[in-house]
Amino acid sequence: MEYNDFNDYELLSYISENIEEANDIILKKYYPLVTSLASKMYNYASNCGIDKVDLIQEGMVGLTNAINTFKDQKDTSFYTYAKTCVERNLISFLISANRKKHQILNESVSYDNPDLIIDKILKDDSDPLDIMINKSEEELIENKIKNKLTSFEYQVFELMISGFKYKEIADILDKDIKSIDNAIQRIRTKSRAVLNNN
Repeated sequence: MEYNDFNDYELLSYISENIEEANDIILKKYYPLVTSLASKMYNYASNCGIDKVDLIQEGMVGLTNAINTFKDQKDTSFYTYAKTCVERNLISFLISANRKKHQILNESVSYDNPDLIIDKILKDDSDPLDIMINKSEEELIENKIKNKLTSFEYQVFELMISGFKYKEIADILDKDIKSIDNAIQRIRTKSRAVLNNN
């Protein structure tokens, strides 16, 4: 079996019949797409402690998800669907890595000043139930906002709250800065509407 002998739909049909060779062929066929997208995102991943191999692996996970979830539809080719799944998986991975990178700095305390350590330990004198309720309310509001966003706005929102700058978001999503700025304005408008209703 060679991938030149079959189109994507034939290979996906064979995969649904559990023919492992077809799965290997389609993974091999789309590997260059995954490496290309991973290379593009690598510029923003290297400062998070992620190497290119990690990104390629995450991209392959996205490709595998695309293979397993693709439904033959008239409007979308498998290539387009696979590219979208790989990009989303890579973006989610970048967002997660960037949050973890900042988490260490945000939660750290200098050992040079013992008072800061004590303050850090004792600072939270709130009732644990209040903390849980506030956190639950924040998550509820964030989810309401996310439900109002388009797929593109959602990606911009996630990258924005993860600390990426406009230009970085534009590069990652392969859009111009004006598109990102417009999306952020729409996100702000929708966020205000959700907050005013709460």
